[in-house]
Amino acid sequence: MDIFLRSLNAFLMIALPLGLGVFLTRRFKVGWRLFGIGALIFIASQVLHIPFNVWVLNPLMRRWGIAGAQAGFRLAALALLAGLSAGVFEEVARYLFYRLWLKEDRDWESALMLGAGHGGIEAIVFGLLALYALIQALALRNADLSVLLPPEQIEMAQAQLETYWALPWPMTLMGAVERIGALCFHLSATVLVLQVFVRRNWLWLLAAIGWHTLLDAVAVFAVQTWGIYVTEGLVLFLGAVGVGIIFWLRDSRPEPEQGFTPPQPPASESRSSPPSAEHLDDSRFV
Repeated sequence: MDIFLRSLNAFLMIALPLGLGVFLTRRFKVGWRLFGIGALIFIASQVLHIPFNVWVLNPLMRRWGIAGAQAGFRLAALALLAGLSAGVFEEVARYLFYRLWLKEDRDWESALMLGAGHGGIEAIVFGLLALYALIQALALRNADLSVLLPPEQIEMAQAQLETYWALPWPMTLMGAVERIGALCFHLSATVLVLQVFVRRNWLWLLAAIGWHTLLDAVAVFAVQTWGIYVTEGLVLFLGAVGVGIIFWLRDSRPEPEQGFTPPQPPASESRSSPPSAEHLDDSRFV
């Protein structure tokens, strides 16, 4: 049962975004091209995001430290920095792709498919990593670690294996649960960035960055303070808020500007005759 649940967790993380893509293609007639572009946006954002975290954010976190202040102001500040880092790099990447390459795909349905690809590739990567961890744990479960590892690494490897197999069964499915909330979030974030172009106001980009910062900061703070179950519950709740954002913005597009058409005289009147006094108001431009 334990192996089945861990396999199910990995399978769901891979299958959920693909199933979402199938639903969107059938429901809204959008192509898989946008799913692929969404995946590319996520990958492109990590080209700078990961080095920034490694060389700037992580050293800063180590300097501040969180071991002695897990529930305090310092942890909250670090959670906000981590969330802001993800928000800036990922939402600006969405914005740049919209600005430079997606000029013909600025509609609500296309935004959903882009978001599915963005969050989908992230979920697929985590699913593959979970599957790899399971295969590795199975291979090492009954192996002689003294043959495979240097002596100084054996104790640590044994502790990691014991921790891995000791997880209660509900916790083995938390990865898939988290991806549900994360996918809903990525769809909503893409719709928010779309508003920069639909409504011609860059403040929507700041809204998307703030929304991303909030989600990641809550997750980082909660997992250190209240544990995995509360954290995933909060992620699901914020995912549900994301669904509300998606449908709130579905039909909130500005009307296209209409050119002014001067009023025309009635067909029965002569075009050459001047307007009478009682009809002067009809010819005003209001």
